[in-house]
Amino acid sequence: MNKIFCGIDWAEGHHDIALVDQDGTQVAKLRISDDSSGFHALMELLAQHRDSAAEPIPVAIETPRGLLVAALRATGRQIYAINPLAAARYRDRASVSRAKSDAADARVLANILRTDRHAHRPLPDDSEAGQSVAVLARAHQDAIWDRQQMINRLRSHLREYYPAALTAFHGAGKPGLDSPRARVILTAAPTPADAAKLTRSQLRALLKRGERPRCGIEAEVERLRANFRADSLRQLPQVEQALGQQAVALIRQVDAACVSVAQLAVATEEAFLAHPDAEIITSFPGLSVLSGARVLAEIGDDRERFADARAMKAYAGAAPVTRASGRSHVVVARTVKNQRLASTGHMWAFAALRTQAPRAHYDRRRAGGERHTAALRNLFNKLLGCLFHCLQHRTLFDPDRAFVPPTDLAA
Repeated sequence: MNKIFCGIDWAEGHHDIALVDQDGTQVAKLRISDDSSGFHALMELLAQHRDSAAEPIPVAIETPRGLLVAALRATGRQIYAINPLAAARYRDRASVSRAKSDAADARVLANILRTDRHAHRPLPDDSEAGQSVAVLARAHQDAIWDRQQMINRLRSHLREYYPAALTAFHGAGKPGLDSPRARVILTAAPTPADAAKLTRSQLRALLKRGERPRCGIEAEVERLRANFRADSLRQLPQVEQALGQQAVALIRQVDAACVSVAQLAVATEEAFLAHPDAEIITSFPGLSVLSGARVLAEIGDDRERFADARAMKAYAGAAPVTRASGRSHVVVARTVKNQRLASTGHMWAFAALRTQAPRAHYDRRRAGGERHTAALRNLFNKLLGCLFHCLQHRTLFDPDRAFVPPTDLAA
């Protein structure tokens, strides 16, 4: 039977469809709208070319997300998300004139499946629960990054006219500009002049509204009062007032960012703890509920996604890359990787050092001459291999089996 391959050139308002057979002949093309009627037209076109539930026609597209991709995944067919840079290289194989059109790009994508389907990875068949954890965990991580950007903007702004605020709240041992204490006080006193007028009773009331310091309210009142009344350089009064109004606007944005982080954290924890893999993932040292959710978000719950543990390690960037050519032979860290998973893995390995077996493994690598980052990456590599095994066999983490001492291996 003549096989059919589908390529979709995705756009915001419409999508171009191309179907080619196993000989590379284009058998159909169509432009559909980005709505339900367009999707039904695509399904009718595929059905006309022997598409069935038993043998669905595979689809190549340049994006892994969106409503069209979600609807296609619901049909049970394999979806191949082709990197746009890779598709551009394939385009040069078909034409040297550098001519380009949406219909031609759809045909190129279909031909990629026809010739090199084995070299590309289909989208994983993650469960609905796994996909929801991925959405929430990534949104929570993005919200944390956005909050940090807002804090950096506020810090830079306060440096221009209000150094006492930075002395009071920013730096080692300080609550931080994103703390409820700092936000409440800076909103009430957005300028050095306003801060210098705060009385002890006013500071005491503001601290009770924000958060109670560990050192005690009275000690914090005296510290802040002395800090705000210390001699410092000042802007002109009207300029200082204008900068204070800008600071209030920035603090409101920090408030919104902090609320978003807190709400997404709760939603992420609820979704992750309801997932069947949560118990296995959180049994590993160094993984909390939120960091475990980030790991699940990136590796998914499709057990067929990775052929073996080595594939998962390469995807996470934990496995090194060997570059050998002639007399040159170099082993370097992997740069092409899932950046979210690699970032989470660094924190995971660092947190795992508080337990005995991972710490002993890290110390052995350091004693062998590896630097801190390389030893952490190797520990992450080790933990990922254990995680792959535990997920495949539905078992909890066992440090005695995961980290066998070298003496036991020699015996």
